[in-house]
Amino acid sequence: MGSKELLSKACLDMGISLTEGQLSQFKSYKDTLLDWNKKINLTAITDEREIMIKHFADSVSPLPFMDKKDGTLIDVGTGAGFPGVPLKIANPDFKVTLLDSLNKRINFLEELKNKIDIDIICIHSRAEDGGKDSGLRESFDYCVSRAVAKISVLSEYCLPFVKLGGYFISLKGPDVEEELKDGINAVKKLGGEVSDIKKIKVPESDIVHSIVFIKKVAQTPKTYPRKAGMAVKKPL
Repeated sequence: MGSKELLSKACLDMGISLTEGQLSQFKSYKDTLLDWNKKINLTAITDEREIMIKHFADSVSPLPFMDKKDGTLIDVGTGAGFPGVPLKIANPDFKVTLLDSLNKRINFLEELKNKIDIDIICIHSRAEDGGKDSGLRESFDYCVSRAVAKISVLSEYCLPFVKLGGYFISLKGPDVEEELKDGINAVKKLGGEVSDIKKIKVPESDIVHSIVFIKKVAQTPKTYPRKAGMAVKKPL
């Protein structure tokens, strides 16, 4: 089974049907990622089949649970575009913004969007600055993040971007309950409440993870996010 067929099967197992055109976009994404990875560090995963599953299939796993298929979505700390770009390829009706603090990654994403012909906005910014920007703050139906940080920290980075009634969606490891207990105070302070946790086994892999859905139920106080570094130094 080729890498495209593998991705197609894995996505179908999750209830996501990809066209031949979408599978070609994913193949081009993989090729561009591996090419750029020789110049800058974008991924530690370099096996083609593993990229298809551990990056692409993993990234689209929240899609069946996202009701607003034509919604606005921001991916905070997007890195090489995960999960924002795979979600856009799998569901072209999303209006996607990618935000990252490293300009080299934004340069990669700008080239990528031209290569695979998708309409996305790429912004070079720290989450703390973006969350204070009136053009971005409380403007999105969804904020997604695959970044490696605790919920208490990620919530301060991400919830300011979410409009009332929208969702912050965090892709976490299998055991998230203890982390959520520690982070629930931060979630509440920032205007969120945990509405659901979906446990997912990514097909064709040994990956089990939790998708945490945090609904925006109140506006984020203007004092948040705090200045750069504070969310990590002094979590709420």
